[in-house]
Amino acid sequence: MPKNPKRNNHTWVTLAKDFVKEWPEVLEGLNYSNLPIQYVSYININLRNGLVIHYDITKELKKDSARKVVMVLKKTLEVNYKNIIKLDLKFDIPRLKKDVTSKTKTFLSKKLID
Repeated sequence: MPKNPKRNNHTWVTLAKDFVKEWPEVLEGLNYSNLPIQYVSYININLRNGLVIHYDITKELKKDSARKVVMVLKKTLEVNYKNIIKLDLKFDIPRLKKDVTSKTKTFLSKKLID
């Protein structure tokens, strides 16, 4: 297993152990700078005043485009930035696993044929 690089890059994101545990053979040791919004189920934004902003990404994507959902979420984070004490994100690991597996198989089959 390769060592994790030093965390001096502003794009470093540490994955929660529970997140990695769902698919360790792929997720362990990876660094992410971004992840498509379609793989996020929901976000809870906990504020200093005790309020929790719950943003159901799955529900919102049924009503609006991914671009609009990201814009609204980004605006919410920017407006509340100084008051945020915690962010809870729930990822759709089964969908991520299915898509990565499918795309990997497609990629490998094309490369083996060429």
